[in-house]
Amino acid sequence: MNDSADKTTVQPITPGHQRHIRDLTGEYIRRAGKIYNHELPLIPVSFDLKGRAAGMYRVQNRHRSIRFNPYIFAKYPDDNIASTVPHEVAHYVVDMLYGVTSVRPHGVEWQKVMLSLGAEPRVTGNYDLSGIPVRRQRRHTYQCACQMHQISTVRHNKIRLGKAHYFCRSCRTPIMLADT
Repeated sequence: MNDSADKTTVQPITPGHQRHIRDLTGEYIRRAGKIYNHELPLIPVSFDLKGRAAGMYRVQNRHRSIRFNPYIFAKYPDDNIASTVPHEVAHYVVDMLYGVTSVRPHGVEWQKVMLSLGAEPRVTGNYDLSGIPVRRQRRHTYQCACQMHQISTVRHNKIRLGKAHYFCRSCRTPIMLADT
C-alpha cells in the first residue's frame, strides 16, 4: 500500500447500509426477546459515534440507545455486522434482564447472551484506524512554580467551575491557567 492510500479518509456508511444495520439490530433484539422470554422494546440506533469505538450501548436519563461508528462500519462491514451489532444488543439485553449495575459489563451474563445470539463473546475489535477520523481532546496550558502542564478539557472545566484543584507532582504548588 502506498503513502497516498494511507491518507485516504474512509467515507461513512450510506443511509441504505444504516437502514440494514438498524433492521439487523432489531432482529437481534427480537431474537433475544424470544430466547429469554422477555419483552425487549426496540431502541433507537444512531450512527453518530466517533473515535476508536465501533459501538456503544448507552443509558442516559433512562433512555436506552445503541450508537455505531459509521466510519469503522464502512471500513470493516462484515466484522462489525457479525460482532459489534450483537455485542451492543447483548449489553442492552443484559441491562433489561439483570440491570446494568448488577453485573460486570462483559461478565458471564453478557457472554451467555452473546453465545445465545450466535456471536463470539469478544470484548474489543482490533482495527486499523488509518483513514478514520479519530476524536482528539483539546489540551489547555497550565503552569505551576516549576513547569508548564498540558491538561485535558475535562480537568480544565472542573478547575474553571471550581469543582477541582490540581497540584504539580514535582513542586506541589497549584497549577493555574497560563497566560497565553
